[in-house]
Amino acid sequence: MPPKYAQLVQALQRRIESGDYPPGSLLPSENQLINEFGVSRPTVVAALRVLREQGWIDSQQGKGRFVRGRPAMTLMEQPRPGQAYLTGPETGSAGEVLEAAALAVPNRIAALLAIAPKSKAFLRRRLVSRDGEPVEIVSVWLPLELSEGTDLTSAEPLPEGLGEHLRSRKGVRFDHIVEQITARMPTTEEVKWLGMPKNVPLLGVYAAVRDAAGHALVVVEVLLPADRHELEDAYPIG
Repeated sequence: MPPKYAQLVQALQRRIESGDYPPGSLLPSENQLINEFGVSRPTVVAALRVLREQGWIDSQQGKGRFVRGRPAMTLMEQPRPGQAYLTGPETGSAGEVLEAAALAVPNRIAALLAIAPKSKAFLRRRLVSRDGEPVEIVSVWLPLELSEGTDLTSAEPLPEGLGEHLRSRKGVRFDHIVEQITARMPTTEEVKWLGMPKNVPLLGVYAAVRDAAGHALVVVEVLLPADRHELEDAYPIG
């Protein structure tokens, strides 16, 4: 069964889609939702945060939360790169594991995981192929203690998504993802792995997977050759 906040998200989405909460109307207050659904304030706050991040509602300081309607595209309809790897099984795509070891973290990863630069974390890096050609490098960074007792050291592809694997093995509960996109030139090693020209940049997608308290537990890094990929998104206009 989904967690209570996710159930509340679904209930409110159904009311918005049915017209019970039409676009432009004021959403019930936190206290009203607590009383009607019999849930705690943290559950209501978490559900409202998800609805706001997905574009279903909007918050106005001093006025409350207003309904915007169904967004043009939701995260569940079009998974972003970080979410796709978190939820999709590795067996769903061809590829090979390049690395699975404890390594010193790069500065960006250290900042996203909120750990000291050059300290060690566990890395699982996989080269993903399509139609026999390498298309992206997916790296998963997580604290050493979170990798213990998992199959992340295995050279075999995981039969489930990373999120499900960590949930079943470690009891981890993920809440949301904060994603960053950058561009940089590839390293010599990345050029070799991806079979790409060294003068073509890489698109780097960094997805910090966080718990309900906002702590980053895992960082998924997806590297995409810029001449083979484009990133598309859709969102409501405020």
